[in-house]
Amino acid sequence: MLHTRNGGKKMEKTTMTVKELAIQLGISIPKAYELIRSPSFPSIKIGSRIIVPIEEYKRWLKESSGGVVDERNNDI
Repeated sequence: MLHTRNGGKKMEKTTMTVKELAIQLGISIPKAYELIRSPSFPSIKIGSRIIVPIEEYKRWLKESSGGVVDERNNDI
C-alpha cells in the first residue's frame, strides 16, 4: 500500500496497527492483542502503542503456515 507524503512523494507503508492486523487476519481485536503477546510474533512497542512491521509479519505468516501463503491480497 502506498501513501503520499512530503509533497507527493510516495512511501510504502512499513508497519500496521493492531486493528489493521485484526482486519487482515479476519480476527477480533482482542484476539489480535493475544497474538501480539506471543513470543514468536513480530511487534514493536513504542510507549503504549504497538505496531507490527509488515515484512516481519509476512515472514511470520509464511513460517507459521508452513510456507503456504496466498499473496494475491497484497494490500497490507
